[in-house]
Amino acid sequence: MIDQRTLDLLLQGVANVSWQSLVMLAIACVLMYLAIVRDYEPLLLLPIAAGCLLANLPLSPLIAPDGMLRILYDVGVGNELFPLLIFIGIGALTDFGPLLENPRLVLLGAAGQFGIFLTLILALLLGFTQPEAASIGIIGAIDGPTSIYVSGILAPHMLGPITVAAYSYMSLVPIILPPVVRLLTTRRERQIRMPYRSRKISRRTRILFPIVVSVVVGILVPFATPLIGMLMLGNLMKESGVVERLTKASSTEIANTVTLFLGLAIGSTMVGADFLKKETLFILVLGLLAFILDGAAGVLFAKLLNGLSGGKVNPMIGAAGISAFPMAARVVQRMAHEEDFENYLLMHAMGANAAGQVASVVAGGVLLALMGAGG
Repeated sequence: MIDQRTLDLLLQGVANVSWQSLVMLAIACVLMYLAIVRDYEPLLLLPIAAGCLLANLPLSPLIAPDGMLRILYDVGVGNELFPLLIFIGIGALTDFGPLLENPRLVLLGAAGQFGIFLTLILALLLGFTQPEAASIGIIGAIDGPTSIYVSGILAPHMLGPITVAAYSYMSLVPIILPPVVRLLTTRRERQIRMPYRSRKISRRTRILFPIVVSVVVGILVPFATPLIGMLMLGNLMKESGVVERLTKASSTEIANTVTLFLGLAIGSTMVGADFLKKETLFILVLGLLAFILDGAAGVLFAKLLNGLSGGKVNPMIGAAGISAFPMAARVVQRMAHEEDFENYLLMHAMGANAAGQVASVVAGGVLLALMGAGG
């Protein structure tokens, strides 16, 4: 016979089930559906969903002080290690050639971060603290690692919803970006052709670029040094051509392993009692607004350049100034084909997109500087 004490111990998990945990388990299942069935950023959404599910099981030992998920968070997220390692892999995969061929596109990358600061102001008006508002605003960059890095320093208690928002909206770029572009441009503007003249970029230039960018950004925006330094380290390894094994490891094995650990750690922060608040809904809505404003700012600035150039710039490439690399550039090219099958904007859009990758990192550093925090 089982005595009452033993029975109570066996049933303590059932006794500790709450409505919050049940809701979070349902949310975890939705994220799994989006990752597996809809193929929305599965590399991170699936581990996040798994972390969320495991963290919301009653009395889960995994989120205890010595539990695996808690250790992963302390080791890789609490000290910003995981996002920085991912940035090395991103740099190893990024080709800055289109940007080097047309350096003026860096202006579109800068314009594509404007919505971050508008959203920051709006979040302040809604009652969020300055660090919280900055963490919400950076969602607009549509750069998951940057969002994790900035919010992990400024507002770690909001890390779960901010990460989910950043990666969800990244996967929705093909759905969200086109209506913004069509709303702000005319059909005639979308049909503007921009001839592409390939210009050979020397190996020396490609090698000097990550070094110079690291030094310049590190001096002007010191708080961005960890992000830009790791991004450019990955790119330097790629362009140098002398450490192919390190480049491959950074962009594949290391990046994949860190992505798994990062997703589990982020998901473990999505505990029902902390996640199910009205602030979470505000974060999701404001993050979407930041994304839309960033895309709109890029398009409007490209329209300005089009006017100044006498109608030679297709405003759609401004939408690629956000940091969703290379997805945003591909969306712009697809829209160009829909308007004119012989219009090829991909390389121009890739240049703006690469500029947006750098600009989002700089924007993250600026936010950290404004909030008086450092990595």
